[in-house]
Order: sequence, then structure tokens, then C-alpha cells
Amino acid sequence: MVTKLNLPTSITDEKLKDLYKEMWLIRYFDEKVDQFFAKGLIHGTTHLCVGQEASAAGSIAVLESRDKIVSTHRGHGHCISKEGDVNKMMAELFGRETGYCKGKGGSMHIADVEKGNLGANGIVGGGIPLAVGAALTSKMRNEDYVVLCFFGDGASNEGSFHESVNLAAIWDLPVVFICENNQYGMSGPVKDMTRVEHIADRAKAYGIPGEIVDGCDMIDIMNSVDNAVRRAREGGGPTLIEMKTYRWKGHSKSDAKKYRTREEENEWRAKDGIKRFKEALITSGVLTEEEAKALQEEANREIEEAVRFAEASPEPSIDTLEEDVYA
Repeated sequence: MVTKLNLPTSITDEKLKDLYKEMWLIRYFDEKVDQFFAKGLIHGTTHLCVGQEASAAGSIAVLESRDKIVSTHRGHGHCISKEGDVNKMMAELFGRETGYCKGKGGSMHIADVEKGNLGANGIVGGGIPLAVGAALTSKMRNEDYVVLCFFGDGASNEGSFHESVNLAAIWDLPVVFICENNQYGMSGPVKDMTRVEHIADRAKAYGIPGEIVDGCDMIDIMNSVDNAVRRAREGGGPTLIEMKTYRWKGHSKSDAKKYRTREEENEWRAKDGIKRFKEALITSGVLTEEEAKALQEEANREIEEAVRFAEASPEPSIDTLEEDVYA
């Protein structure tokens, strides 16, 4: 039996297929990065979003090309979903001059302004004021773009969050605040970090809509963000959306996850957003098992090609040490 999907009008069947492949690109990218860090082939640090593919892919899917995003330290998925170049991303993590920051920035500083990705941020909550600034620019210049502002549950306790949401609310700025609540701020559970049951409840304090969404359900995510984006574009102001999700890996590469049980991890793995999206697409007749497998394999090939590109790229020359440095 074919089940019709309830989707925003901008989402076509071809777009749905692209999104399925995109989710696999995100997962394969971060799994590959995890492997290379474990082997000591990538230096510095990184924060992986394996398990959170739906919140990135589903949210950004409803944007128009002129719209912007502001990312977080866990931002590889956001970059890929905003048409990021996986070759340049992988090269950056390998410290090669073909990377987004010429190999000097690493995981937490990737940006692609031409594609509307205003950048990841190594400071918890640091991107939230930047998103509000971009939204203010859009309103003052009548540029008609909306900004998606991603942040984690831990950032919702930062002053930058409260000040930024308040300012966006009183000025009716075209920004959508998306809290990717993956249940843990570093090694502490959310329930130990804040008294409110849902972070979305904090929207009431600023007089804006707050919504809770299953962060592993692509359909719910697309509909929720689409409504918020349309509201923002029409002058209705910001919305706070809390996506209940889960990171399968540790907080960063040095995190052994000793603070949570394997039973909890297995419960969330059973809710895998990629698996659920595939089942929805097959049930609706958008995708066949064979097509799904082919898209998954295509995504894997692209990530393997990105690794080869990064490995073959040169390291930055010592002569470029003082380039792109501002005083």
C-alpha cells in the first residue's frame, strides 16, 4: 500500500531522493573522520554529528538558495546540507591548502559564505548573535532572506542565547532558532543543566512560538521548519524549535561516553533518522530498495573520493603562515 507523504510544497520526489543520499553523505563523512582521528592522521579536535543527520538535512531542505545558516562546533552536517563541498571539507580536516580555510582552521571554522553557510563556531552559543546580526541585515536591506541558527542544548544556558532571542523577538527578525538537543551538554545530561522540561518552553519568555520536534523524523522536521521559515519571511518574527535528537559518538574525539548506558544508546539507534526516512520513502513509493542502495553506495563513493582528494592535496607552505591573519 502506497502512503502519501505530508510535505511542504517545495519538496519534490527528486528532492527527497537527494535528501536520502545527503543523509548518507553526512554519516559517511563523519564516520570516516572518526576513523582517521583514531589512527592519528587528523590532528586537533572534532565533534561528530552521527545520529543527527535528520536535523541538518531536514531543516536546510526547505530553505531557498538565498537563505543563510549559522552552524556550531558540531557542524559538518549543516555544511554538507547547505551544498558544502566534501572535498574541501575533508581537505580542511587533513590540514591541506585545498581546504575551506586553506588547512589552517580545522573542523570548527568551516564556512562557505557563497552558499549561505556563515560558518561553524568553536564557542558554545557564539554563532547565535551572528545569526541575529545576519537577520537584522536582511530586514534593514530588504534582502528577503531567512537565517537558520543552529545550536546545542548547552548553548541554551548561555547569555548569548537569551540576549539574541530577546532582540530578535522585539525586532521581529527573520531568524529561526534551532536547538539540536542531543541530550548531553558535553558529559552532563540536559535534566541536570536546566530546570525546564523542554528548551522550547523558553520561547514563552520572549513572546515567540516554541515547538518540539522529533529530531529523527525528517517529515516532521521539514514541515516544522518550513512553517517557521515562511512565518519569518512574511515578517512574523522568530521561532524557537527544539529537535530532540542524539549523538551516537562522544562529545568530541576524546570522549569515551562513560556517563551514559549502552541500553540508552541502543534505544536511540533504533530511532535512526536515515532508516526511518528510507522506510517512509519506500512506503510512499518514492524510492525502491534498489534505488536506496544505489544512493547509499553513491554517497560512500563520494566520501572515499574526498579522502583521496585530501590525501593528494599539498600542505600549506611556510610562506603562507602570515596570510589571512588580521591585527
